[in-house]
Parts: sequence; structure tokens; C-alpha cells
Amino acid sequence: MGWNGPLNKIDEFRYEIPQSYKSCMRTSAIIFTDEKMIENIRKDNAAEQVANVACMKGIVGKSLAMPDIHWGYGFPIGGVAAFDAKEGVISPGGIGFDINCGVRLVRTDLRFEELKDKISPLIDTVFRNVPSGVGESGKLRLTSAEMDEVLLKGAKWAVEKGYGWTDDLTCSEENGSMAGANPDNVSQKAKHRGSSQLGTLGGGNHFLEIQKVDKIFDEKAAKTFGILSEDQIMVSIHTGSRGCGHQIATDYLRVMEKSIKDYDIQVEDRQLACAPVDSREGQDYFSAMVCAANYAWANRQLILHWTRESFERTLGVRAQDIGMKMIYDVAHNICKIETHSTDSGPRKLYVHRKGATRAFAANAPGIPDAYSSIGQPVLIPGDMGSASYVLIGTERAMQETFGSTCHGAGRLLSRMAATRRFEKNRVIQQLRDKGIYVRAASKEGIIEEAPGAYKNVDDVVRIADGAGISRVVARLVPIGVMKG
Repeated sequence: MGWNGPLNKIDEFRYEIPQSYKSCMRTSAIIFTDEKMIENIRKDNAAEQVANVACMKGIVGKSLAMPDIHWGYGFPIGGVAAFDAKEGVISPGGIGFDINCGVRLVRTDLRFEELKDKISPLIDTVFRNVPSGVGESGKLRLTSAEMDEVLLKGAKWAVEKGYGWTDDLTCSEENGSMAGANPDNVSQKAKHRGSSQLGTLGGGNHFLEIQKVDKIFDEKAAKTFGILSEDQIMVSIHTGSRGCGHQIATDYLRVMEKSIKDYDIQVEDRQLACAPVDSREGQDYFSAMVCAANYAWANRQLILHWTRESFERTLGVRAQDIGMKMIYDVAHNICKIETHSTDSGPRKLYVHRKGATRAFAANAPGIPDAYSSIGQPVLIPGDMGSASYVLIGTERAMQETFGSTCHGAGRLLSRMAATRRFEKNRVIQQLRDKGIYVRAASKEGIIEEAPGAYKNVDDVVRIADGAGISRVVARLVPIGVMKG
């Protein structure tokens, strides 16, 4: 179903859905796009979802959508909205089912020439060492008390158990452990699902890639991040909170569907079910969501640890000796309590980012000390046949988007449509022709995530950079891919 509503061009990279489009809209909506990509945006009904979000109680500023926008549950994927901390609401549909799906980027001192003949055995070793696939169980078996610790401590729990380095925590959003978690507000079913999946990649669009630096655009920022030259080897990990986060979202959507009746909240779409942020239901969900976010940071921490072990085993060197350090870890499905400047002055807000990445400018709170003078790293994965990008947050993002930017290429085809269009062996051969070795846990992991199923990440990043809501630092291309 396409969308034929009004999109008024503001400038080359901004289009507005006017507040007059729907009588319920409390503000207008801004979609970051351009004439080249606007046709794809109109192919589904995601723009209607952006307008629906603008109708929600307590919204502050605009309802926003990034250039990778596509249809989602309630909010569009690529959606950003901020709600007042006293008068606003919190909505699971504004965060998504895979709470704290995010990206972790690791640099090395290796160069492509040193590794090019070892990519396939290296990916094969990682594949054996890091469980992957839909519903796949991990190598750990957590007790009930240990599971609660993971939900409270996140990546800190993993590092305390010997799965990683202390520096990993300082190079992560929230230091890998977000405050406000309360495991008592997480169902036993969610804990049970999570206890067997910690340290697993999962399926869908999740991946682990060995990449090489293809181009450096901002040498100063790149050097600060440890990106020193083209052909340098990187590792990117993209996954989230697995069944634990999915169950928390499912549980609280049921709660919120009752809340909108109890609190007489009007929403344009039942999938936007929500609760007042200061209500018991709202606070219970937020604390459970934080638990899922912490689980995801612990999950990526374990995967990083086993990836380092895989490099050591395959190459016969210590991870420390090849400079296998984290650059950053950032979420792109989360709600954060942040203070932002608004027309009425600084306001405490619940910022929902669903398929959108925090992009804080230099000297903003919460950025690692090493990066404070230049801004927060922003990690944007593409599809397994194209590129990923490292960007940096900007002051313009702080002013316009609550410090937010895009999160990836964005789907062009549904998974079902991709299954009808692509064939596994042909996709694998096309990737091999590009010099990319792929190992997947399932046929679906190849077909549903075929490069043709996604928008052009180069276009998405070009718009984000052109609009000034993030700035390009480096482009990375895959040479080895592990999929669920």
C-alpha cells in the first residue's frame, strides 16, 4: 500500500508532513530524504505512521523520520520522537521488539594483505565459536540470580566474569550498563528466554562482519577513533536483546493496550499503545526496557570476547597484540531520558529512537572522554554486499533531531518478497564475485538479507550527511560475513 499524503519540500534533504494533514496532529512531521529516495518512501505507508506519532500526547518538537524509514510496528522504523517527562507518554512501539538492537565496532592493527588468505577459516572459526540462528541457544546457562545480574549490570557483568576488557566499557554508550533497570518488572518467561540465549547472534538482519576500511573522509576524527588507514581490518557486530527483549516488548504491549483505556489516551493506531511516562505502567515498562538494553550490551560483549578468541586461534596471535580494541557500541532501538534544548528552554524528555542512532555532538554528556572533543561515533551498517559507515554526531543533530540520525540501509523489500525474488546459491555467488565470503546458519539468513532487499546505504548516509545531522568519517566494506 503506497502513501499519497502531502510532503512539502523544505530544502534538499527535508520534507514536511504539515500539521494540517490530520486534525489530531499536535505538530508537523519531518522526513529526511531527497528527490532520489522519496519514491521509495511513498511505496509503503510509513509516512502515515510518522504523522500518527505526531498525534501522540506530550510530544515535543517534530515527529521525525530518518532517510532509512520504512514500515514498522506502530512507529516507522527510522522514527524519532521525544515526549515530555511529565506530560508525555512512553510506547513500546516507539522502541521495537528487538530492544537495544545495536552495533559494536572493533578496530585492529591488521591490514587486508595480511588477512586476505585467512578470511574463510577465520569466519568459519567465528561461526563455530559464536552461536547464531533464530532461537539458537548459547554456550552459557545462567541461574536465576545470574540472569538478574545481567539485566542489572549489562556488559559490566560480562567483563567482571572475564569476558572482555575494562576498556570495552568506556567505549560504549552508557558504558554498557544503563541505569534504571528493575528485574522484578521482567516476566519469568522473558528471563527464561534470555537465560539460554546470552552470547548468541540470532537471525534476521543480525550479522558479524570482518571489514576493511575502504575510504577515510575525516582524517582527524578517524584517527581519534583508531581508524588509521585504508585497508585496515575492522570487525562489526550487529545484534540485540534476542528473545528476552522480544518478550518484554510483547508483555508490555498487552499492558499498554489496557493503559490507553484506563488513562483515556487517544491513539491513531492500536500499535501505538502507550502509558503516561509518570504512571506505574510507564515506569514499569521503562525499567524492564532498560533490563533488555543491558542484556543486549552483555550479549554483544560476549560475542566480542569469543570473536577475539577466534582471531587468536586462527592467527596464532593475542588480541592485544593486534590492537583489537573497541571503537564504540551504540543502540538504535531504545528510549532514553535526556535533556534537550527546546523553544521553551531545556526540557527533560523521553526520546524514542526506533531504527535511529544517537548522534551527540562534541562535548555533549555521555560521550567517552577520548571522543568528547570531536563528538560521538555513529555506526551505520549496510547490507552484506555493500558498505557500512562510521559517522560522527553534530550540533545540528542536537538542535533538530534530539541528537539522532539514521541507523542503516533500511529495507526495500519485505522478507517474504525477498524470499520470492532471490535464490540462495546465486546470492552467495554474487557475494563471492565481490570477494566476500559468507557463512550462514540458514538459507533464510542469505535470501531474506540479500543485498537487493535493502536501500542503497550510500544514499541514506549521503542524506544524513547532507542534512547535517551526522558527518561521514569512514566507509567500510565487508570481506567476510557471518549470518544467522
